[in-house]
Amino acid sequence: MQVPARDSLAFEGRVELPVLQSKLLDGGRYGDPTQRHVAVYLPPGAQESAPLPTIYLLPGFTGNYTNYLETHPWKEGVVKCYDRGVARGEYAPAILVMPDCFTKLGGSQFVNSSCLGRYEDYVTQEVPAFVDERYPTLGASRGVCGKSSGGFGAMRLAMRFPEIFPAAGSISGDVNFDQGYGVEFPAALRGLVAHDMDPQKFLDGFFQEPTLKGDDHAVLNTLAMAACYSPNPDAPLGFDLPFEMRAGKRIEAVWQRWLAFDPLQMVEAAAENLKRMKLLHLECGMLDQFHLQWGLRRLADKLTDLGVPHDHIEHAGSHFDINDRYPPLIDKLARALV
Repeated sequence: MQVPARDSLAFEGRVELPVLQSKLLDGGRYGDPTQRHVAVYLPPGAQESAPLPTIYLLPGFTGNYTNYLETHPWKEGVVKCYDRGVARGEYAPAILVMPDCFTKLGGSQFVNSSCLGRYEDYVTQEVPAFVDERYPTLGASRGVCGKSSGGFGAMRLAMRFPEIFPAAGSISGDVNFDQGYGVEFPAALRGLVAHDMDPQKFLDGFFQEPTLKGDDHAVLNTLAMAACYSPNPDAPLGFDLPFEMRAGKRIEAVWQRWLAFDPLQMVEAAAENLKRMKLLHLECGMLDQFHLQWGLRRLADKLTDLGVPHDHIEHAGSHFDINDRYPPLIDKLARALV
């Protein structure tokens, strides 16, 4: 049977890629570009319609805005699937904003870092101003969502900036660092054995040939998170690792800096901000390979105890191949904002 060809970039609406010359991103320690694309999806008739809410899609670690646009010949991408639903009247229309927050280390966690740059300010200040000036947005009716690191970013930005993002959705977002990184750090140490336990040697090789094999992902993830959570401009790499190299013993002072970013640790201080949200949606698959389902249960329990309204959803999937979770979540966020 012949499979009909599909134009993966043909939308009922349209996607634009305007270029933002950032004044907030300075390139950081690793010389990342300050000129960035901001992918913007406009649903059918957006320019002629009343102003629309905007939903910001934050990518996971090692991902970028391009992940939301279809590249696979047999699978619909997130934007394509949402676009089809809008055209059929199944999903509420919204403008989708996909900022480029990629770095040479694979991501930014959407935080401000002396090592990587001011990505929190970029996402909460510069990109919204850039988008609102050019498109028919409904003012502060913004939602934010993402998976994995993107879900972490959505949770954390909601805790800090409910006036900017009054609706948020996290799919398998990073939470409960003690549990998650308890598995990741030993794998990173094992991956460094081939590089004489020298993170700089690992990075030198990775920058020359950016491929990840075996435990390389754990190494890169650990180094990138250190650049985000424990930057140190006086350190050789621009950041401090939360463990010593010989036996992996935690360095408590550095580890406490990491925990300050853990949504599970942040939630009590952020409770009043979260009560201002129009929607807080949290979900995770019960087969998640990074054990985030258990941390999310703990976070949901804390939210309940604190009296914070939220939706906590568990599904049968894992951490991967769950892009089908996005379109109904985007629809849910859009409806909460109008």
